[in-house]
Amino acid sequence: MAKKLVLAEKPSVARDIARVLKCSKKGNGYIEGNDYIVTWALGHLVGLADPEAYDDRYKTWSMESLPMLPKQMKLVVLKGAGKQFNSVKEQMQRKDVDEIIIATDAGREGELVARWIIEKAKVNKPMKRLWISSVTDKAILEGFKNLKPAKDYHNLYEAAVCRAEGDWLVGLNVTRALTCKYNAQLSAGRVQSAALAMIVTREEEIKNFKAEDYFNIKVKTPSFSLMWQGTKGPNIWNEEEAKKLKNQLEGKSLQIVKVDEKDKKAYAPGLYDLTELQRDANRLYGMSPKETLNIMQRLYENYKVLTYPRTDSKYISQDIVPTLKDRLQAVNVGNFRPAVQAVLKNGIKTGKHFVDNNKVSDHHAIIPTEESIMLSKLSNDERKIYELVVKRFLSVMLPPCEYKQTTIEAKSGEETFVTKGQVMINQGFKIVYEKGEEETKEGESDNTRLPEVKVGDSLKIVNVECNKLQTKPPARFSEATLLSAMESPHKYVKVSKEAAKTLGETGGIGTVATRADIIEKLYNMFYIEKSGNSIVPTSKGKQLIDLVPEELKTPLLTAKWERELELISKGKQNPKDFITRMRKYSGELVDTVKESTDKFKHDNIVGKRCPDCGKSLLEVKGKHGKLYVCQDRACGYRENVSKFTNAHCPECHKKLELRGQGDGQIYVCTTCTFREKASTFNNRFKDKQGKGDKKSVQKYLKQQQKEDEGNFAFADLFANLNKK
Repeated sequence: MAKKLVLAEKPSVARDIARVLKCSKKGNGYIEGNDYIVTWALGHLVGLADPEAYDDRYKTWSMESLPMLPKQMKLVVLKGAGKQFNSVKEQMQRKDVDEIIIATDAGREGELVARWIIEKAKVNKPMKRLWISSVTDKAILEGFKNLKPAKDYHNLYEAAVCRAEGDWLVGLNVTRALTCKYNAQLSAGRVQSAALAMIVTREEEIKNFKAEDYFNIKVKTPSFSLMWQGTKGPNIWNEEEAKKLKNQLEGKSLQIVKVDEKDKKAYAPGLYDLTELQRDANRLYGMSPKETLNIMQRLYENYKVLTYPRTDSKYISQDIVPTLKDRLQAVNVGNFRPAVQAVLKNGIKTGKHFVDNNKVSDHHAIIPTEESIMLSKLSNDERKIYELVVKRFLSVMLPPCEYKQTTIEAKSGEETFVTKGQVMINQGFKIVYEKGEEETKEGESDNTRLPEVKVGDSLKIVNVECNKLQTKPPARFSEATLLSAMESPHKYVKVSKEAAKTLGETGGIGTVATRADIIEKLYNMFYIEKSGNSIVPTSKGKQLIDLVPEELKTPLLTAKWERELELISKGKQNPKDFITRMRKYSGELVDTVKESTDKFKHDNIVGKRCPDCGKSLLEVKGKHGKLYVCQDRACGYRENVSKFTNAHCPECHKKLELRGQGDGQIYVCTTCTFREKASTFNNRFKDKQGKGDKKSVQKYLKQQQKEDEGNFAFADLFANLNKK
């Protein structure tokens, strides 16, 4: 009896599909039933071959062998993936398998995962495509009832191949050129270089910023305060003018000339796409974009309570509307009950603010599935992300927040003064949010009530304040704001109107699926480091941006790529033309690096030498601590030096570093001279328990343990040097 082979992207999804399709017989890398065999990849099992596979000349990194432009790109089974690939290949080649159903993630990269495996396995059988946005039993069953012809997604596959080959040609050639030219571990790519350039440019703006003094005048009456307003706003840029105005107002009265009351509404923010969810998780909980994506994957794949995470849409399509009631019932737990009941009581009201077929691309916004869950089963971080999504989901179906805004305008002679106050009428969608959780837009209610006054009232000025302020430099990027900049780079860099239009239409640099990895790579290559919650470029990162060819530093390049890839995926552009241009462009970039007269200097060399090759080590600052790495690219030696902790110095209260190993560990303050053996410090801290601070001590110890467990979870620093 003929069977159909289902290829999933990950084992967890494969198990869910197998259960729904009633496949229970477990084999070596597959699960079989009467009608179906379900097997799986482990992400990518097959990828583009490294340069060494094309020519022996490429085994040695040298400028003479560049540019590397293979006539035909080769596919290879990736290291460590051989066992599962052979299992998948064996099942595909079975004589009783007459059809392959691609069930990898529904997107460009998911298509690539499956097609490359099928191509490498040399299988030519009829294919269909499962395209779903959640892995609940209901969604899987519905998806199998509506399988699509695989040929419908061939252009999507072609776009994915163009992206992969383009990044190989550009990224590997430029990375080798820079590394060979400057004898340093340097890598570049169209996305990471553009992101790094924004960080470096922002740092230069801060460095060159010159603060200017300005003044505000605030007058107090017996019942409330008002701010002076000029024709160009409240700021006075001349100190003498400010002081003169202050003296002129003292002892005077104000005449109320206008009292304006308006009923206003604030509407719920849209549903989450991945980037905005990552931004909020970083803003509220300090989670990195990568952490948020990993948690989302678990909530999607393992718990099946949220829909597909890698989406750039904030809308759902009309076909999802009939499922909203079931999704509401699934989240009718805990603190969400009042909001759910409010929605159900008033009836589910949809509208263009969150339902729009035209604004949904491959996947709709992130929303809860029809699966319910006991919140106690989720970890603390999983629950935080789950609750963020549920709150957004509920808020779009709740009424707007209503408040009354009062604006009072007064005069003293020719001078104008203004104050505003708001009074909440109906919280509306804000019943699901705690204070500070939702970003308040300018003009929204802050519940400041003003006293009753009317036009013509006179109020005595009892005090005049002349406040001296200073202009502030632009803020450094946090991971949250860097995501915003990658999504909308035209708002952060100077580009032409035409370029800004292109950037706006293409969704910026990178994709929702890759931005978190790009930021992680910038950390792992030591181009950036953390300073509190801010991102700071390292000397290495700053120098790299000086060395990288100009075209790679602009976000416009990757935006143009994404526009072309989108056209290819829709069958409106020839993929061969794209690759031909990329080959030519790669050669031009290599020539640019070869001809450069710039220099690169390591300014973080330490006195210690590498035990493997004898070259001087470099001290670098990672996300979780300091370490020494060998400056020789071919060596790759590294050793941990210290890890950052949440313990505070008892003398200057700055965070301490933990250095050394085992019994020899010590806490060191890099701000003052404090040093203390870790065991002594910890015992001294524990001794305070029971002396009125037990709760904070326990909280500290728990957080300290979490920090220690997480430290040095670095990926292999240069294993992925050939990626973007």
